[in-house]
Amino acid sequence: MTIAIRRLAIPDVLEIRHAALEDHRGFFLEAYKKTEFDELVQPASFVQLNHSRSRRHVVRGLHFQWNAPMAKLMRVTQGEAYLVAVDIRRGSPTLGQWVGMSVRAEDQLSLFAPPGFARGFCATSDWTEVQYLCTAEYNPSGETGIRWDDPRLGIDWPTRDPVLSDKDRRAQSLEDWLALPESRTFIWEP
Repeated sequence: MTIAIRRLAIPDVLEIRHAALEDHRGFFLEAYKKTEFDELVQPASFVQLNHSRSRRHVVRGLHFQWNAPMAKLMRVTQGEAYLVAVDIRRGSPTLGQWVGMSVRAEDQLSLFAPPGFARGFCATSDWTEVQYLCTAEYNPSGETGIRWDDPRLGIDWPTRDPVLSDKDRRAQSLEDWLALPESRTFIWEP
């Protein structure tokens, strides 16, 4: 059961606080319930669940998929991470802006970002696990990313010396992405 939904500085990105039932055994929560999500957030059909484990200072992202466009519902299940979503929608009043939030597993929070957002995170504990529900199956030929340190974005990451994959190290800038015809997949509609 969700207890609160908060729109972040970019209104299409949502912080979702879950209600946990806690007792001497631990806790139980519904991390996703379709009827409630469809009613309170937006209709979505999640088709893939990803789970990553990262050591401190690993930055994963900023990733997105244009074929097929993918929304993500991200939550930290172990440790702590700084979750980020960047608006990459052409014509959006918040194009190139980002939101970020520090989340600990015990916070019982999720971050929802619809298609048209590049997403990523930085592991801020010794070991961090992040799970994310996706509205499309992974398609490597329709997926790309934006550089974690693109100066146009100016993301205030909690590390200055990140551990990166080769793919993330070679990622393009937002300007490079916007110059590609595929960027027309994400056009902001008021």
